[in-house]
Amino acid sequence: MMTRMGERARARAAVALGRWVEPREVFAQGKALREKVGHAEHRTAHLATDRPTVPDYVDASSRGRVPDLVPLRVGRMLASPFAFFRGSAGLMAADLAGSPNNGLEAQLCGDAHAANFGLYGTPDGQIVMDINDFDETVPGPWEWDLKRLTTSVVLAGREGGVSEKGCREAAEDVVKSYRRTLDHLADQPFLDSWGALGDESVLTKVSAQALFDDFAKAAKKARKNTSARVAAKWTQRDEDEKWRFVTDPPVLTSVTDQVADAVVDALPAYVDTLRESRRNLIMRYSVSDVAFRVVGTGSVGLRNYLVLLHGNGDEALVLQVKEAQQSALAPHLGHGPAKHEGKRIVHGARLVQAETDILLGWTTVEGRHYIVRQFRNRKGEIDPTTLERDHLDDYGRFAGALLARAHTRSVDPRLLSGYCGEDLDEPFADYAVAYADQTERDHEALAAAVKSGRLPALIED
Repeated sequence: MMTRMGERARARAAVALGRWVEPREVFAQGKALREKVGHAEHRTAHLATDRPTVPDYVDASSRGRVPDLVPLRVGRMLASPFAFFRGSAGLMAADLAGSPNNGLEAQLCGDAHAANFGLYGTPDGQIVMDINDFDETVPGPWEWDLKRLTTSVVLAGREGGVSEKGCREAAEDVVKSYRRTLDHLADQPFLDSWGALGDESVLTKVSAQALFDDFAKAAKKARKNTSARVAAKWTQRDEDEKWRFVTDPPVLTSVTDQVADAVVDALPAYVDTLRESRRNLIMRYSVSDVAFRVVGTGSVGLRNYLVLLHGNGDEALVLQVKEAQQSALAPHLGHGPAKHEGKRIVHGARLVQAETDILLGWTTVEGRHYIVRQFRNRKGEIDPTTLERDHLDDYGRFAGALLARAHTRSVDPRLLSGYCGEDLDEPFADYAVAYADQTERDHEALAAAVKSGRLPALIED
């Protein structure tokens, strides 16, 4: 009996809550961090002293990928400086490692560029917008995400023909919206701020009304982007009346029976990573087929499988089984490889997103780590490179607000709000413009490496 009582006491101690602190005290603690790192110190875009050349970086970051797909990855990065930026999170992380930070750590998206904010459906049918890529997620300085986002907005604007003044103002608006959202969330009850969603109402709150039409158009398209639509377009019944993927090389290709068996054999371990009620749901489906699909710019070359499942009658569900490698940020933050990289990604997504895919989990296939999720969960996007100046400003404000909400899931918003202030906008915008210039030079170096034959590139039609 004494042993049981001792165990209960230890359990209570493990979840003991700290003393209540006046909000103004927490805010003051955050504000005091300005003495450690002043706002102006964020202005300079530091480059790593041991920074690799662009060809060497591409070689290093291509290790472990499917060799035949590396030229495709290079070709996609070659498309523009913005595209290069999307595929070089590790190169920027090397540079950010020498930049100032105030000591507050958040669960980072890790690759918070403007194209990694997308629309998707919640379990109750809403269409929301949030960060949607967590391949690089790790705990780290919150400044890293914000600097990557502001830089990407400048690059997106330049690609879309927005004036340099307009690009810089859009970057400032990202930071302004980020800190104003922190101020708002810092005043909210914890439960309210924790569950805040990136739905259409946020556009009004951050003065991004010009984006209403873009959001509505993307949401309308996203509602149709479902497993049923994928099945209708990409599958057919074979002569044995079994549903199969219709291959479309090089994007969608068949796999060997051995690979298909390995993927299917890994699904029970994935099911164990879901919450109990969702295990009951997924177990009602059965597998019909497995195929290989090439994924986007930063992930080209990673192993990525689509699993076709069937449920009630002709109901189809398509799962994505995507390879998970070590975060490109981890070595620059002093982190070693995760015990399971898929679990790392899922943990980060669940912590950062207000609503995560109910079928998000992880598994291991032939010794490699993977995440598993719905392939099409009413996903949509607003392409930032196509936005005119006023819309780019609004997109920046929207993304800045979403990033602030994401960070406050792991950092007290009162601390971050205390540190931030109006004079933060210009230094971060200065950084964004300077690092965008560096990215353009890096892109030129990539083009030169391809032209000289140092790097192979496959240019898509």
